[in-house]
Amino acid sequence: MTAHDHDAALDCGTTIDELSDYLDRDRTPADPHIESCPDCLNALEALERVGRLSRDLIDADAAELPAPPESWFERIFTSIQEELHAGRSLPISHPDPRVQITVTEGAVRALLRDSGDAIDGVFVSRTEIVGDAETLGAPVEINLTASVRFGTSIQKLTDELREVAYAALAKHTDLNVTAVNISVEDIHTDSKDAS
Repeated sequence: MTAHDHDAALDCGTTIDELSDYLDRDRTPADPHIESCPDCLNALEALERVGRLSRDLIDADAAELPAPPESWFERIFTSIQEELHAGRSLPISHPDPRVQITVTEGAVRALLRDSGDAIDGVFVSRTEIVGDAETLGAPVEINLTASVRFGTSIQKLTDELREVAYAALAKHTDLNVTAVNISVEDIHTDSKDAS
């Protein structure tokens, strides 16, 4: 990871390094901006997720699975930085034509990551909304990239991830999702599984 990557700033101006330092201090003293800024809170959550996963990988039994290469962590951090920006404004329908409601693309990506990560054995590392998501009713596809736990059924986990993604998007957005495409790029172990 380059020095430039660490200096990357969110839309609000807070850098990844500042957020990482804040997490290292156990979020004390509390920073009112960070604790109330949706971009910062999404970034903190993403950094905490990566921290948990990397600790699990480091603690895993090396004989069972080799440690991931440095480039694996770099890809995850790069994906997180790209996805932390608010992105496009996606419309939400409302019966009153004078009312305009939108949700940011970044919020939808966070929703997809959180929904996928709630599945035991899945870690969503990248999300992408492909298509004209800014036009209500236009068809879009969702691309998810994930890591799955070593020793689990990839088919079962990807089927569950696809189902959870469809349900979350139907509940929280008005996107016309025509497909949820899932790529499994990595296999991971959990330290609790390595005993």
